[in-house]
Amino acid sequence: MDAGEIAGLIAAGAFLMLVVVLAVPLLKLGRTVDAATRAINDVTDRTGPLLTDVNETVKGVNVALGQVQVSLDGVNVQLGKVDTITEHAAHVTANVANLSTVVAAAAANPLVKVASFGYGLRKTVQARRNADEAREVRETMKQRRKAARR
Repeated sequence: MDAGEIAGLIAAGAFLMLVVVLAVPLLKLGRTVDAATRAINDVTDRTGPLLTDVNETVKGVNVALGQVQVSLDGVNVQLGKVDTITEHAAHVTANVANLSTVVAAAAANPLVKVASFGYGLRKTVQARRNADEAREVRETMKQRRKAARR
């Protein structure tokens, strides 16, 4: 064996050692890749039913939103009717207010005249009573003076 063959053997041994040293991390890396592959397969297996459930939930929500839209359309129709009723009530209220003003104007003038007449009548009756009382007092005073002179 000459020096070239020994050098080749040493190089071959070193290469073998390098292959053995590198084989361990490569085997571990292979196990890691297998575990990652299994995890991805598990996620894939579980994601399918989950997406199916999500799709069903979205369909249910869409149906509920459709029902809500129908309900809102019904509410809007009813609000339109309420608006019409409110407008009519406002017109009726305005008409009643106008009628009240007309009746008040028509009734106020005669009522004022009746009240004035009643007041004047009361004053006249009171003045006549006072005049009667004053006449009686004067007559009583005259009689006392005449009686005092005698």
